Amino acid sequence: MSSWWRSVDPAPKDPILGVTEAFLADSSPNKVNVGVGAYRDDNGKPVVLECVREAERRIAGNLNMEYLPMGGSVKMVEETLKLSYGEKSEFIRDKRIAAVQSLSGTGACRLFADFQKRFHPDSQIHIPVPTWANHHNIWRDAQVPQRTFHYYHPESRGLDFAGLMDDIKNAPNGSFFLLHACAHNPTGVDPSEEQWREISHQFKAKGHFPFFDMAYQGFASGDPERDAKSIRIFLEDGHLVGIAQSYAKNMGLYGQRVGCLSVLCEDEKQAMAVKSQLQLLARPMYSNPPVHGALIVSTILSDPGLKKLWLKEVKVMADRIIGMRTALRENLEKMGSPLSWEHITNQIGMFCYSGLAPEQVDRLTSEFHIYLTRNGRISMAGVTTGNIGYLANAIHEVTKSA
Repeated sequence: MSSWWRSVDPAPKDPILGVTEAFLADSSPNKVNVGVGAYRDDNGKPVVLECVREAERRIAGNLNMEYLPMGGSVKMVEETLKLSYGEKSEFIRDKRIAAVQSLSGTGACRLFADFQKRFHPDSQIHIPVPTWANHHNIWRDAQVPQRTFHYYHPESRGLDFAGLMDDIKNAPNGSFFLLHACAHNPTGVDPSEEQWREISHQFKAKGHFPFFDMAYQGFASGDPERDAKSIRIFLEDGHLVGIAQSYAKNMGLYGQRVGCLSVLCEDEKQAMAVKSQLQLLARPMYSNPPVHGALIVSTILSDPGLKKLWLKEVKVMADRIIGMRTALRENLEKMGSPLSWEHITNQIGMFCYSGLAPEQVDRLTSEFHIYLTRNGRISMAGVTTGNIGYLANAIHEVTKSA
């Protein structure tokens, strides 16, 4: 009996969670954590939106704790589809979208990966380099083979558009591609609107399937409509798409794990069939999703006053991140750094792909008690008016001989 688990070795630490552990263990009064992937205010504190607090007040004591259906909250899903496909979408009207509540964006990706494996068992998923590390884990554990495509250009710290287009053209016809709808994680580099149109056109020519992970709608620019532009372009061009949505970042509902998976189909009959299969996959995985976060989201989005408050609050969060980008770049330039820091303000969203080498990151941690992942990804949410001068000086010190 005692030998059953003898062959089990400790799992490697998650690189992001490991950064937080090291930060918490550091006793330095000057320590800074710019590795965390969650929003913080200018005092470095977690935020609960007022629209969320008000929704919770309205929900409290009014509902039972019964199971949701396997597909989740119908009302929450309906409101979520309006955000991604458009308030007056013909696809919603014609009931062409198969959609289920998911366990945030991670759960939506995993559910789709399993769906892909079941109904296209010989297919692969094309994933950008780099991408959110968990994307690789999700499709690997769903046993979907992975290929990569060019995305980030290290020299310009921008988009490798030529490499990306070549990889789209050279992929086998009818390939699955994972795309970040906005605020690409970890680089903060997004295609322009015109580049998205060219990508969509090439997808159409090759018959590829676009699966969008949209974890930051509203949080990137402060405008949910603007942040859904990439998806709208593909819809205008007649693509069938898949979308993973999450309310972790844009409503601060990290721990509620509330999201949505949707798949646009050819007609209502096909959508019903696809939804039934998504529910069938969910049943042995987690049976049905949790109710509280879904109630918060549906309460906010279905009430004009609360939705207006949410739009105001999500813009405040986005604007703070954008402001910190500007301030960090200005601080570095004032120090006389010989390097170009334009990419800090050219990129968008929570993360700045700084261009720092792993050895420079190590110096930031060992000499200045600044914690981030070794790929140089800075979470702008961890940057505040109180620590930005210290952070900029430290970055200047480790890069001035570069």
